[in-house]
Amino acid sequence: MMQDGGSLLLIGVGGQGVVLASAIVADAALRAGWDVKQSEVHGMSQRGGVVSSHLRFGRRVHSPLIEAGQADAVVAMEWNEGLRALPYLRRGGPLVINLQRTVPPGACRDRIGGASGYPALALDALVTEVGDVRACDAMEIAARLGSPKAQNSVLLGVLAPLLPFPNAAWLGSLDDHVPRATVAANEKAFEAGRALEFPAETLAQAALAAARTNGHGGNGRGRPARLEITAAWCKGRACEICVRVCPERCLGINGIDKVRVTRAEACTGCRLCELLCPDFAIVVHEEA
Repeated sequence: MMQDGGSLLLIGVGGQGVVLASAIVADAALRAGWDVKQSEVHGMSQRGGVVSSHLRFGRRVHSPLIEAGQADAVVAMEWNEGLRALPYLRRGGPLVINLQRTVPPGACRDRIGGASGYPALALDALVTEVGDVRACDAMEIAARLGSPKAQNSVLLGVLAPLLPFPNAAWLGSLDDHVPRATVAANEKAFEAGRALEFPAETLAQAALAAARTNGHGGNGRGRPARLEITAAWCKGRACEICVRVCPERCLGINGIDKVRVTRAEACTGCRLCELLCPDFAIVVHEEA
């Protein structure tokens, strides 16, 4: 634990709640009596662009920026961004990392076969390099609890035991920052992350993630994936991100201004629609 203060780097892609998570940590630190400085780099929000936040807390903090090798912990909400942030992590520092991978279109070499040029989930190599790796599938945990949007709260739960903030400070900050209707869901997600045990969870979650189709070469699908759209969550033409990013043009807008599947047989399960939807209105069911 960082009893005398610390430096945290939170990183991920647009839509994962990096900025919100950083605000929750900063407020929890303030509630615990620490001085806090926070700096954010806003990426391409809702489009999968990189988003990061530097945060430092202590008795007296003059600057939020963290130099290479000086972060006491890194919290990565996306796999490759976690790898990219490793130069900031001090030797022996913990890496909290989500096993979700947002594979950009340019890295998809064979969408049907599943091959891509994106970094594989090589947990063994990462543990050898870093040492203290706290990996989990935050999206799966949050979805199991009924709120996939709460994946950032799962990762904050994993981070919480590393910081000298009382539980009341965490929960108070969480309740004040998340939407009122999602307070209970985010509290459950936070507690679920806090309950994970490491390093056992790292290995268990890695084994589950490695069995999934998305982004893993050699796991081609024999039939199209199935798309599930929650119309009540969809903003239709006001958003239309999924319609525009689909490489196979599988989606369109129906007569009631909601997204619909127009070419189900063409879906390759690349998951761009699911990963970039800001409202979690689309779920790709892998039925290889």
